[in-house]
Amino acid sequence: MTLPGVTDIHIHIQPFRDLKPDVAAVMRKGKEDHWDWLIELTDDPKMLLEVMDRDNIWRTGLINYPSQDVMGFDDSTNEFASRYAEAAPERLIPFGGVNALHTRDPEGQVEELLRLGIRCLKIHPPHQCYAANAYTQGLESLGRIYRRCEERGLPVMIHTGTSIFPGARSKYGRPMELDDVAIDFPDLTILMAHGGRPLWMDEAFFVLRRHRNVYLELSGIPPKKLLDYFPRIGEIGDRVIWGTDWPSPGVRGLRQNLDQFLALPLDSDLKDSITRLTPIQLFPV
Repeated sequence: MTLPGVTDIHIHIQPFRDLKPDVAAVMRKGKEDHWDWLIELTDDPKMLLEVMDRDNIWRTGLINYPSQDVMGFDDSTNEFASRYAEAAPERLIPFGGVNALHTRDPEGQVEELLRLGIRCLKIHPPHQCYAANAYTQGLESLGRIYRRCEERGLPVMIHTGTSIFPGARSKYGRPMELDDVAIDFPDLTILMAHGGRPLWMDEAFFVLRRHRNVYLELSGIPPKKLLDYFPRIGEIGDRVIWGTDWPSPGVRGLRQNLDQFLALPLDSDLKDSITRLTPIQLFPV
């Protein structure tokens, strides 16, 4: 059997010009010598495809979501992702979002994402300033977003773990909040981004073992730390998907992270499942 290529399901190709100044300063740290290049890359999908070819990455997920209050991105980030992905639909997977605090039409906005060709909805609790289960405390719009995604078969990725950006509310990043979501929306495919790193990996593993509709997405976890964080990863191996979080702070490159992951003492079939097979099952071409 010929395996599909590697999918990196979590990279940040966003309208960086819209970042708030203090957030942009954190994002630029360590990238001062190529920040202008990154800005150009957000204008030209061909530049990203060249990076992917160089680093032997077949497909990438373009993470986008509105976070007006913390990051500076509004709903236009959804159109940005859709338009960018049009350059290579088989290789670029657009993500988008609906901010439950600001929407007046949760179902309608989910439908708009589908119309734009968005393949996954991103919830970022620390940047959107509500917990993943805030619908249980009265944020009705969030429950309506989940329900419509469940009805329409649209996967949802939820950030877990901390965030270093100014204004981010890291207390909302606990993986345990996904326990409610998985129970209340059992037919919703949930991607748990970052596995609760660096504080809540035990919570994350509990939720992952308990719920078959929850997947672990590895971005933001230093590959050399993965087996410290998740020593029993093989128990959920068919529900793990590769991602890097590039070019977020601390992430140097697509290929460097992938090579470090492939060097781990894991079964080769598990590595293929994580980087090649499970991604194509979740996001068919």
